[in-house]
Amino acid sequence: MAPRQQPTITQRRFGAELRRLRDAAGMSAPMAAERLGSDRTMISNIESGRFGISEERLRRLASIYECADPELIDALATMTGGRTKGWWDEYRGKIPPDFLDVAELEHHATSLTTLQTAHIPGLFQTEDHARALFDLFVPALPRLEVELRVAHRLARHAVVAREPEVPYVGLIHEAAIRMRIGGRHVAKAQLSRLVEESERPNVRLLVIPFSAGGFPMAGDTMMYASAANPRLDTAEVDSPIGAVFFDSPTQLANFRRRLDLVEQVALNPRESRDLILEVSQDL
Repeated sequence: MAPRQQPTITQRRFGAELRRLRDAAGMSAPMAAERLGSDRTMISNIESGRFGISEERLRRLASIYECADPELIDALATMTGGRTKGWWDEYRGKIPPDFLDVAELEHHATSLTTLQTAHIPGLFQTEDHARALFDLFVPALPRLEVELRVAHRLARHAVVAREPEVPYVGLIHEAAIRMRIGGRHVAKAQLSRLVEESERPNVRLLVIPFSAGGFPMAGDTMMYASAANPRLDTAEVDSPIGAVFFDSPTQLANFRRRLDLVEQVALNPRESRDLILEVSQDL
């Protein structure tokens, strides 16, 4: 089996959880490989996402690790087998790989929570707003890459419009809705789009007002993607060098706690919609 050159976020997440199960069992990778009857490097390659594994072998490994969580094992079993291509794969090699990882996480999530303090949530950006954002890059991006990034961003919207509905909570700072990215007309159209999206039954947009003062993760842009099993959740935080992904139980618990604290200082959906409309009318 040839190793994967660029494991996807799902493949890496699968491997990370297997590594945690092995560590909890106090077993080395060579020892686990010996018990499985495989090459000693196979376990490390699986844990890095470079090799796949069959459901049968997964369940054998779970037994070797004495994992007593059948729901987690069943959830991991759904991640085995051959790779299923998603719509984002058509952009592979054309835009940054972490853009594809974010789209893949959104696609497989059972619910999503995002926090933006300076930007409109990517899922709800209009074409003109997204293009204006990518045009701000220094040095400037090639025109083709700008258009590819815009097309990819617009395609991500499907995750909140599909059936079955994916619950989505968007925490947005008031600063983000007041920025006139692309100019007055683009900003006004973007706010109208936000109001429209907030009316979806599966979408809750909550504005953090200036009056809220400080709050955890102020200045951050992040996403929390819930999985069918909470052990397989993933958090993503934007950084100057790209997306950074977190999946340890302690990290995930801390992100959930911080998001809960942020939601406590945000306006409710009706108040948030009223503030967005007020800002739009002032444009």
